[in-house]
Amino acid sequence: MQQFPFWQIQKPGEPIFTDILWNKPERREQSGRLGIIGGNKLGFAGVAESYSTALKTGIGEARILLPDVLKKSIPANITEARFAPSNLSGSLSRDALPDMRALAEWANGILLIGDAGRSSETAIVYDDFIRDYEGVLILTRDAIDLISSSHNQILERKNTLFVASFAQVQKLFRSVYYPKILTFSMQLLQFVDSLHKFTVTYPVTIATLHKDTIIIANRGKVITMEWTQPLKIWRGNTASVMAVYYLWNPSKPLEAISAGITE
Repeated sequence: MQQFPFWQIQKPGEPIFTDILWNKPERREQSGRLGIIGGNKLGFAGVAESYSTALKTGIGEARILLPDVLKKSIPANITEARFAPSNLSGSLSRDALPDMRALAEWANGILLIGDAGRSSETAIVYDDFIRDYEGVLILTRDAIDLISSSHNQILERKNTLFVASFAQVQKLFRSVYYPKILTFSMQLLQFVDSLHKFTVTYPVTIATLHKDTIIIANRGKVITMEWTQPLKIWRGNTASVMAVYYLWNPSKPLEAISAGITE
């Protein structure tokens, strides 16, 4: 099937970029700090999953930021939780911005994991945070939908990874009036070519799923791999693994992310 020079097919358990795995940090103090933001009064399962996955993957330290309405709901195994002001919807209010910035100062990268709710006020504080933050940023699940009005600006941002559904990638394309229309019926070959061209134009990295294939695209290069665990993407597990490897190799997002998912 492989027909393009920019496209590499990786087999499960057989990373193309083995040096990424060989050079994993060995000491905790060298393994980076990940800040995770998400949650609302109705749930924080993705936040909890992300926290535990990041630690299992080998991040040096992980710290989560939640709406303060959740203070009494956090299980004991989450030892590094911080809380910021909530709004009436039970998600982060605009007053949470200083706390988000403080977390970003501490961390080497920020993962917006979702479970964020649908409050327009929360969307505004996310937008305000992203606009001023220049570090490594990973967006996934409903966090991508929450900031949909800013997709066109975020697509111009370096150091950014979207771990997105096919429908979310469609919206990213539409937000910049990209001339290629994505359809659910399109073949993998066509989708790969579209992501190649899109990431030549925009400096972001995109990881997404096409049927039973995970696709990672950055700077016009594309890696695909057979993927039989879609729930790991929708629960936030996969984004967390990708975030850790990205933080370890911030100048090599494609290589790092594709190697990380073979572990």
